Amino acid sequence: MSREVVKPTFRSRVRTYFTVIGGIYVALLLLLTIPWIQTHAVFMNVVKLPLFAQYDNPENYGMAPGKVANIKIVTPDNHTLGAWFILSDNIYQSMPFPPPPNAAENALHEALASQPTILFLHGNTATRAFYVRVRQYSGFSSRVRANVLAIDYRGFGDSEGTPSETGLMTDSRAAWDWLITNGANPKDIVIVGHSLGTAVASKLSVSLAEDGTQFRGLALLSPFSSLHAVVDTYCVFGFLPVMLPLTMVPGAAELFKSSLRHEFNTLSIISRVKVPLLILHSENDWDIPHWHSDALFDSLLEPYLTPLAALPHNVTLWSNEEWSEYEGQMTLRDRERESLVTRTHIHNFGVMHEFESSGKKIVLVKALTGWHEPGTIEGVQDTIRHVFSLA
Repeated sequence: MSREVVKPTFRSRVRTYFTVIGGIYVALLLLLTIPWIQTHAVFMNVVKLPLFAQYDNPENYGMAPGKVANIKIVTPDNHTLGAWFILSDNIYQSMPFPPPPNAAENALHEALASQPTILFLHGNTATRAFYVRVRQYSGFSSRVRANVLAIDYRGFGDSEGTPSETGLMTDSRAAWDWLITNGANPKDIVIVGHSLGTAVASKLSVSLAEDGTQFRGLALLSPFSSLHAVVDTYCVFGFLPVMLPLTMVPGAAELFKSSLRHEFNTLSIISRVKVPLLILHSENDWDIPHWHSDALFDSLLEPYLTPLAALPHNVTLWSNEEWSEYEGQMTLRDRERESLVTRTHIHNFGVMHEFESSGKKIVLVKALTGWHEPGTIEGVQDTIRHVFSLA
């Protein structure tokens, strides 16, 4: 007698599907608590794009002949970093064409002494030869008319070592020192950080402030407030929140975040930046939501607003009087904000918010587009030139 085959019901199939997905999710989170795996997830430096890059031949990646010098920078802890120094078009266009061999190396000191320079600190993944970054160097050198020093941190590209939060800070300071040693004036240097590089750039800026060094300014492109906040808000494909399942288990999200070895907490140090500051974010950034930039800007504006009076934490227990008091405070703060912050609409580009703090300019630009790579947009390049008076 044949045994009847029982087909799984739709409900059992769905239950099996979610069990498998849930198991994979938990397994991935557990793996991310392992320091070695977590470090690779944060920096992703093993993704060396473009593959088999020829760093001594930047022309392969779109740069003009002789415009880029492939250089080496040695850090205080004896790691050798690969870097590109790109000439400003003001210098490059003054040369005969085709330029002579080693044109960028020969003109390096003249360029640093006579032109503004951008120290570019890139985000995670890939190398200084990645096409999106090359597009930014091209725009900075031609449209902003600045030299560019673009480094690969330790463990990235052809640079030695293994990345860490402290290590990246050391690398950025070594790049700064290289510029000064080779003739750059600090007041001609703008530090530009992108994504992960914004945390590095902010730390470098604070370190320079503590040394009493004044430089041209700091630009943060697609920044995040802290790595913990990124974990809280990160969505796969822009709409699948990674941490949502954990929030359903009391204490699970905080327990997971306590395992994070890297902080990159820009929000906690940004008030110690002592130079003009540009914070710029695309509203369609799927990787890091643009409200991270709002949080940074608002933290700098907060000391100039009337403090909120203490109210019970549980809003469901507020009385009518407490609600009325809160609404009155918020109305007052909104009026103060309007009087302090200049708001400028830029047609088909975005909105610029600006105020002064201790005599320095603080600017927030929310671009309509640009995704996670706003530095490739001409309007962003023009904004950098305008905010820091580079032309």
